[in-house]
Amino acid sequence: MLSPVAVDSKLPWVGTTIFTVMSKLAADCGAINLSQGFPDFQAEPALFDAVHRAMLSGRNQYAPMAGMPELRQGIADKVAALYGTRYDVDAEITVTAGATQAIYTAIAAFVRPGDEVIVFEPVYDSYVPAIETVGGRAVYSRLTFPDYRPDWNHVKSLIGPRTRMIIVNTPNNPSCSLFAAEDMAVLAELTRDTDIVVLGDEVYEHICYEGAHQSLCRHPELAARSLVVSSFGKTYHITGWKIGYVVGPQPLMTEFRKVHQFNVFTVNTPGQLGIAEYLQDASRHLGLVDFYRQKRDFFREQLQGSRFELLPCRGTYFQLARYGAISDKPDREFAEWMTRAVGVAVIPVSAFYHDGHDDRVVRFCFAKKEETLAAAGERLRRV
Repeated sequence: MLSPVAVDSKLPWVGTTIFTVMSKLAADCGAINLSQGFPDFQAEPALFDAVHRAMLSGRNQYAPMAGMPELRQGIADKVAALYGTRYDVDAEITVTAGATQAIYTAIAAFVRPGDEVIVFEPVYDSYVPAIETVGGRAVYSRLTFPDYRPDWNHVKSLIGPRTRMIIVNTPNNPSCSLFAAEDMAVLAELTRDTDIVVLGDEVYEHICYEGAHQSLCRHPELAARSLVVSSFGKTYHITGWKIGYVVGPQPLMTEFRKVHQFNVFTVNTPGQLGIAEYLQDASRHLGLVDFYRQKRDFFREQLQGSRFELLPCRGTYFQLARYGAISDKPDREFAEWMTRAVGVAVIPVSAFYHDGHDDRVVRFCFAKKEETLAAAGERLRRV
């Protein structure tokens, strides 16, 4: 249908996200989908039972805007136990409709037209559209290749009077790298005596294979200027539930909630209550790193003897690989060829660079059953 309305797009350069594109192509081709980051296995029945009990007991109406008190208390206890910072249950924790909503809301709450937001490339694909939707401008600092470390001298050169926010993603998607304690110390130094808000995307906080996760919550000086986002979808294998949370000091959370109450208001009540009950057993999130370490190592074993060059995987449930020994195609063409001809769908990492920078690297997701990974490995070893 033709519309009489002339559309002046706020995001003229944005198309369909690469995750949707590759998952659809995988479905169309009958390929094994190692592209989009979601498990192909179920969560524990105990979680479903907890949600069902909440539904049957009549807990099906609106939750408080900030989230169910039971869940916020569980989040406060978990964060304090892991990182030593105790957030106020009433004023400093908000349950969100997934991490993407939390990130968008944080950006909308603090970034004004003309403000600059420093992001690290390769950058997760939701950040920049959110920044530009509210009139901000993304400023890019490229992580070094192939170890994907931040260049703090470059970051320092980018900070200016318009810098309103710095977004930190650790463990990092897609690079599978981690910020170290030294990185957090430098970040604290660079933002000291400024009004810069730090936004932490820590949805893979429990999947850190090398040492303790360096959460912004762990560092008092940074915690005082940070909103930190996490995801129950990633932690409990329920990405479709879209339930996450954000923690931060009261002055920042007050502004966050001003936007949150009008773009979401509140989140699924029985889902929150079920997670609150399930969260009480800390082994369920503390055991996640060993669970995924086994999957990572199994998948890497499947690629032994292949022509893919595996890069280090220090966190997340993704694995990057160079394919230069196989093809000189640009990574988007290679990913499409892999899906159609090999029957394994992957993500081209150039999709995470604003200028399409291409290191001939693709991303695999190994949050899959062993039989799925074994079947993919058999195909990949033949390439």
